Amino acid sequence: MSRTVCIETFGCQMNVHDSERIAGLLEQAGYEIISDVEQADLIVVNTCSVREKAEDKLFSRLGVLASIKQSQPPLVAVVGCLAQQEGENIIKRAANVNVVAGTQAIRRLPLLVSEAENTKSPQIDINPHDDVSFPLGLAVRHDPVKAYITIIEGCNDHCTFCVVPHTRGHERMRPASEIIAEARHAVDTGHTEIHLLGQIVNHYTAPDLSHCDFARLLELLQDVRGIRRIRFASPHPRHVTDRMLIAIRDLPSLCKHLHLPVQSGSTSVLKAMRRKHSVEEYRVLVEEIRQTIPEIALSTDMIVGFPTETDDDFRQTLNLIANVRYHSMFSFKYSERPNTLAKNRLKDIIPESVKSERLLELQSVQKQIQASINRLQIGQTVEVLADSRSRRRENELSGRTSQNTVVNFSGNNHKIGQMLNIAIQKAGPNSLYGRVAPPSGRTASPHPCTADGSRGDLSRKERSSHAR
Repeated sequence: MSRTVCIETFGCQMNVHDSERIAGLLEQAGYEIISDVEQADLIVVNTCSVREKAEDKLFSRLGVLASIKQSQPPLVAVVGCLAQQEGENIIKRAANVNVVAGTQAIRRLPLLVSEAENTKSPQIDINPHDDVSFPLGLAVRHDPVKAYITIIEGCNDHCTFCVVPHTRGHERMRPASEIIAEARHAVDTGHTEIHLLGQIVNHYTAPDLSHCDFARLLELLQDVRGIRRIRFASPHPRHVTDRMLIAIRDLPSLCKHLHLPVQSGSTSVLKAMRRKHSVEEYRVLVEEIRQTIPEIALSTDMIVGFPTETDDDFRQTLNLIANVRYHSMFSFKYSERPNTLAKNRLKDIIPESVKSERLLELQSVQKQIQASINRLQIGQTVEVLADSRSRRRENELSGRTSQNTVVNFSGNNHKIGQMLNIAIQKAGPNSLYGRVAPPSGRTASPHPCTADGSRGDLSRKERSSHAR
């Protein structure tokens, strides 16, 4: 009888893909993947450390796992970013943890688990392992449509608020040949949408192909037969190139959506964050993007309550989002993280109440912008890749447009994986609702929105010589 493992995942898309890799490694080692922690011989908790709340969530969860009643208590392994950050402190705080494996030690997890079983003592590996290659076809993907593919591990930028360089290590590129082979394998196993992952995904340079930058990698993936859509996250504004924009514009499989993290609308705050670009440079870039790709949808990340942020800085952030009119936004309150420059050099003096007020105001403004953008789609027919059951109600499917807008519509499971024309009937701030239109239905793409919500291209201004 095979041993069983339950894998729980906290955090970003990269963590989700790490869990897919972990599942493959443990299946190869003889484990059966199950979803019930009560029946598991091994429980793997894949962690996030971007915000303090994630840390609190982990130790709360470990407390729950410690109460599981079995004749033979399960082994517990904590892996990922928080494991890398805290190391042996995790075992000191949670005695039921048997294995701690950092982000670069995931491939060693089966060995670490075996050692913990044999020696009856905790095993810890948070050492750097620079090999970013991964066995082809080993990841266990449960999503029927999307396939995550990591192209970069780590980051060299050291933004002052960010713990990633500490938890993920320095920047390391996967060979382009390995990435292409994994994409082909994903298509062969039924996946039609490829998601490229990296801390700064558009900083990619192939270690095995000359003159292969991120744009060239996108061109190579376009040639993989069977890929219907390509997405990527997360790029950095500083590394957006003309070649990259042309690729998004011209490659049929490349989605017309660009996540463009800015973090603040104040240049002085951006300087304190070490983002290495100004708000004016960012605005020029946004204009260039929209002129090159008129149908593009932009999303972003925003932090409020950074230690140097004044009321005026925050107003500048509100002004930026009103001007850019993002299709969506991930927004957070600043939280101090270990081993970051902000924690070491800046005092977190802004009260939590002020942070909360700013976050609520920011999210309220953004919600109105999203609602107005989505309302423009009512009466339009858009192309949607159906990828899952809807969370709203039974007999309803969900999918996304090329611009990454969620669309809900009536349908059966057999439509999952299909590209469908959906006539939009209703719109909310976070999603659209419609019905399946005849295949001959004409599709439309969202137009960029000006500051007043009208449709039409933004007028081209003279390009800044220092835009990037």
